[in-house]
Amino acid sequence: MIQSIIVSISYVAAQMLADIASLQIVSVFGLSLDAGTFIYPITFTLRDVAHKVVGLKGVRTLIFSAAVVNLFMALFFWFVSLLPPDAAAGSSEIWGRVLAPVWRITLASIVAEVVAELIDTEAYRFWISKITKRHQWARVLVSNAFSVPIDSLLFSFLAFYASMPVQSVWQIFWGNVVLKGVVTVFSMPLIYTVKEKENED
Repeated sequence: MIQSIIVSISYVAAQMLADIASLQIVSVFGLSLDAGTFIYPITFTLRDVAHKVVGLKGVRTLIFSAAVVNLFMALFFWFVSLLPPDAAAGSSEIWGRVLAPVWRITLASIVAEVVAELIDTEAYRFWISKITKRHQWARVLVSNAFSVPIDSLLFSFLAFYASMPVQSVWQIFWGNVVLKGVVTVFSMPLIYTVKEKENED
């Protein structure tokens, strides 16, 4: 029970941090990518971990719950940005300009997350039910091999297509895929932190 709570909170928290950071596009080693890419790939591994402790139905519920939380977060930040800052208390309009959501990027991020995480779920389920329950690291690699490119493609084109050159959009896509692949490798040990759920839903 406790590990289910910890894993679920960690998953939603990582999703929130990634969505906030995704509002900033950065350049790393010549590749353009949204800053959320540094943490977002961990959610795929955390989703795999959640699958082990809450099962198929539980992890699907977790995916949609995280999407609702992220949408509420964006709406709340937008609401706060509309309120006049209290200069006497040291507040400024900078907060609103930084955290008020860019709706196209925010919605693209949420849509990409839901679709990719559901695909990750099905790839993971297929692997453990049809291939093997051994070599848990392989579950992470295989499921992420499907979900990472799809997530990156959906986010890049939903968020930036027609607002910047197509070449730049593809550059963001490849930057996302490369960095997410690297983070996937380093996050793989997380799959061994919890025990397998007795029965799959």
